[in-house]
Amino acid sequence: MKSILKTMLAVTALYAATAHAASFGGATQAPEFTGIEKWLNSEPLTMQQLRGKVVLVDFWTHTCINCIRTLPYVKSWNEKYKDQGLTVIGVHTPEYPFERSTDNVKTAIKRFGITYPVAQDNQYATWKAYSNQYWPAVYLINKKGQVVYTHFGEGAYQETEAKIRALLAEPQ
Repeated sequence: MKSILKTMLAVTALYAATAHAASFGGATQAPEFTGIEKWLNSEPLTMQQLRGKVVLVDFWTHTCINCIRTLPYVKSWNEKYKDQGLTVIGVHTPEYPFERSTDNVKTAIKRFGITYPVAQDNQYATWKAYSNQYWPAVYLINKKGQVVYTHFGEGAYQETEAKIRALLAEPQ
């Protein structure tokens, strides 16, 4: 019974991820960062400023175990590819009220060794702009500013990294 339930949950998650990616049509302009209360590790950024770069937007929250498990991969991609044109941006969107505290987010950023920009999205404005529903959620944006890849939850690390490399190899 447990294996049937696990399979059903996996199929449901896959269907939701596929439907969400389809909602972007494979190449819809990335929504702008909106309603950001505070930028950490960076001055405020815009999608317009990031045009010409590959952007990885990572929706996370600092007490989500699934998010915590993905951070080593996101941090690794940032380190490996930042000099090749990848910009990683964490969008911290709280699940619980205490996660709204900027001090708590700053402490988590330090504890996890996050050096890339983090946008504090306490009002879910950017979350809603992306029609996001999951922690963690990765959105890859090509050099033209279009969302071309999404992944929800843990896993697919090799596929995500392969997509990052492919996007970086594309001409401007």
